[in-house]
Amino acid sequence: MGQSYHLTFRMPIVVDRPTAGFYLPDVASDALAPGTIGRTFADSAPSWPEPVRAPGGAPNVVYVLYDDLGWSDFSCFGSEIATPTADRLAAEGLRYTNFHVTPLCSPTRAAVLTGRNHHSAGMGLVPNFSIGYPGYRGELNTSTATLGEMAQSQGYTTLGVGKWHLTPMNQFTGAGPFDQWPLQRGFDRWYGTPDGMTNQWKPDLIEDNRWIDAPDDPDYHFTEDIVDHAIDMVRDQKNGDAEKPFFLYVAFCAVHFPHHVPPRYIDKYVPVFEKGWDQTRADRLVRQKELGLVAPDAELPERNPGVKAWEEYDDDASASMVRLQAAFAGMVEHTDEHLGRLVSALEEMGELDNTVFVLFSDNGASQEGGEVGSLNSMRFFTGYTTPEDELAELRENRDTIGEAQWVNNYGTGWSMASNTPLKRFKQDTHGGGVRSPLIVRWPREIADPGGIRTQFHHAVDLTPTMLDITGLVLPASVKGVEQKPLEGTSLRYTFRSGDEPSRKDTQYFEMNGQRAIWQGGWKAVAHHAPELEPILVLLGDAASVTDFEADRWELYHLDEDWNELNDLAEAEPERLAMLVDRWWKEAETHDVLPLGAIIGGMRGGPMSGRPESTRR
Repeated sequence: MGQSYHLTFRMPIVVDRPTAGFYLPDVASDALAPGTIGRTFADSAPSWPEPVRAPGGAPNVVYVLYDDLGWSDFSCFGSEIATPTADRLAAEGLRYTNFHVTPLCSPTRAAVLTGRNHHSAGMGLVPNFSIGYPGYRGELNTSTATLGEMAQSQGYTTLGVGKWHLTPMNQFTGAGPFDQWPLQRGFDRWYGTPDGMTNQWKPDLIEDNRWIDAPDDPDYHFTEDIVDHAIDMVRDQKNGDAEKPFFLYVAFCAVHFPHHVPPRYIDKYVPVFEKGWDQTRADRLVRQKELGLVAPDAELPERNPGVKAWEEYDDDASASMVRLQAAFAGMVEHTDEHLGRLVSALEEMGELDNTVFVLFSDNGASQEGGEVGSLNSMRFFTGYTTPEDELAELRENRDTIGEAQWVNNYGTGWSMASNTPLKRFKQDTHGGGVRSPLIVRWPREIADPGGIRTQFHHAVDLTPTMLDITGLVLPASVKGVEQKPLEGTSLRYTFRSGDEPSRKDTQYFEMNGQRAIWQGGWKAVAHHAPELEPILVLLGDAASVTDFEADRWELYHLDEDWNELNDLAEAEPERLAMLVDRWWKEAETHDVLPLGAIIGGMRGGPMSGRPESTRR
């Protein structure tokens, strides 16, 4: 047999290069300029490209986005639900009582990630609808890069977990197209669900650019899995380059229905909510006054349309509705508990105080459970159900609420309580749909930890704020596409002072025909009635129910009447007319037009659901 020989070449390692790695030694004369190419190493001088580095001192950025969380659902915003992690972040940071979002999930996510209004970004509704107009493409425009794309190209690692819901679902196939998947829209790593909701016990999952199966674990829960992956991603990143900052986007599916949570969390809150939604709302307002979140003389608006007094229901109906609310409350606590693991992990890694931590909700509390709640909240979108039918089904299955077979959601009375003390719900442009709790923790600049801020701001302002803090810039072009300018206003100035007036000038709102505009402390709002439209649209009679000129505009002086109790439309017609005219100008500027009420009945164009062929 022949003899084997193994030769090992040992080369010196250059350790003073700007990036980690192995390099050939410098063998050329120092007299040569770097990059000189001769015939041999002896008459050449090597050079290496300078690595892209974030601006010096740039902090990490963490966005934590809850889904369908009401304005008062954190304990530090008045709730009786245990949320110690949110409370800690608020005590060490700031609470914003005048922060706004869009009335629906995907549009808010588009505004948050791009720094442009949701229609400007192409996300006038959710990506399940593609309507064929610039503001309603159902996918993010390439001219509106995400914060991930901006940060990725300027020295950040970009990590995302949880709910995406910014890409048409019929693009999530093994054949793509992949250009709107998270990894192609600015994230180095992604783990989560692509759609707007999922089963928390067995979710639909993608990892990077592929579908994967949910873990086969009887104790599995999606929220816990999201946080596990977030922690692992950050640890991997820090092990690779401890000096490199990261942007982490944590988008919980919680607390969107289905409210899936272990029974012990539900059982805990049944006695808490047996008092009903009217008393819950009253108690939360008292706590909000004690916390200094609202004025001492603040009052509750009348019950939202369609919400009955708690006393009108018998004990059997009440028991079912209480357990639905207990499942929601348990899910809020459960999510906060796992968020606490992320905060603790960042603290253990020494990264928490070098991180701008932002916690908020994508819209107000959901009205999609109907009057009494439901074990299948998807019925809300068809209208083929009655409160009596829902209660009958709940009566037979009350003890199984929160299990994997249900798409359970609470009734609108509980949603009203979640939004205390605001009007209406998710999907609406009154306060209950568009005002979100916001908590920001940034010890390097916040002057008064535990403080409260009242300046008006909006989801579109978060990306400009992060660029302001990190020193990143909006590129003139991204992937060869010229970029639209940012449309938000940095709120960094509020970190130092709660007394400075808002620097924001104007903000429009529109969702599914609901309209509003804020300017200089005043708000005009028009409630359209899309709940009447689905069956009429399907019958081809859309024109008779989309008379937007017939909608009545209301006028509120939010600086003095922040939860919209005193309508001044008749008292100040000139101001109202000015604001309505400004709304139309904003609508033309930001691709809001044409108006239409779509959700519940699609008029032309594709509805993009998940391709069944991808199921494994």
